[in-house]
Amino acid sequence: MTATGESPLSRADSAARLLSAKVPHPPAVALVLGSGLSGVVESIRPDFETSTTRLLGTASASVAGHSGKVIIGTLFGVRLLVFLGRIHLYEGHSPEEQTLPVLLSARLGAGILLLTNASGGISPDMAPGDLMVISDQINMTGKTALLPGTIAQPGSRDVYDLRLADRLQRAAVTVGIPVHRGVYAGGLGPSYETAAEIRMLRRIGADAVGMSTVLEALAGRRLGMRVAGISVITNLATGISPGRLSHEEVTAGAAAAGENLKSVLREFLKDLPPTP
Repeated sequence: MTATGESPLSRADSAARLLSAKVPHPPAVALVLGSGLSGVVESIRPDFETSTTRLLGTASASVAGHSGKVIIGTLFGVRLLVFLGRIHLYEGHSPEEQTLPVLLSARLGAGILLLTNASGGISPDMAPGDLMVISDQINMTGKTALLPGTIAQPGSRDVYDLRLADRLQRAAVTVGIPVHRGVYAGGLGPSYETAAEIRMLRRIGADAVGMSTVLEALAGRRLGMRVAGISVITNLATGISPGRLSHEEVTAGAAAAGENLKSVLREFLKDLPPTP
């Protein structure tokens, strides 16, 4: 399908109609997998598979570790809508394009949005391979996520669902995976932060840093979804890491830590009510 002349809302609605016709049972959870993390759902039983480009008319991701596939299937009795990878603002995409998968997820009836990412550790308590359940975020992109169908929520600005965060942390403890709770800072990229920027982020309360997630989380919250997030600490941030950072290091670290994330997500899904 083509995106020419179509609004994000009409594209999401068209994709939702297509998926509803192919797979009549709606997903309960929408899962976005970050850099190098696609192996997390290798055991999913797929009912339908396509690409975000074909489904939503978005451009293909140009970053290694983001395959751009979309899968609907079941894992541990829970219906999932899985996005293997994402597009980024630094690739030249708008916030509306980046958050279109979230709009589609809401249109399909997914009540939970679970976001994952590969990120650099800022907190001195973290090491590569650790997981961090996101308790809050700092939006460093200078962008917002007011999609059609969303509203700017007055009053409380809590983005992440506390009960889901607790479930993720319990799941990690149950399977014996090192886990932290912390604040994720999401920036524009594609350049890694300088050592001075990392010192600034640490002072304002960030525990991990990356180049995604924050706009997706805002969009999901504004669409009425329960939002949870988990960061895979693939490396230490600039000024903390002894070496020079590269995307190859990030994807390799994500692949190595992917087994940890897989174990936690499996335990998390087992704790959710089965999808009818």
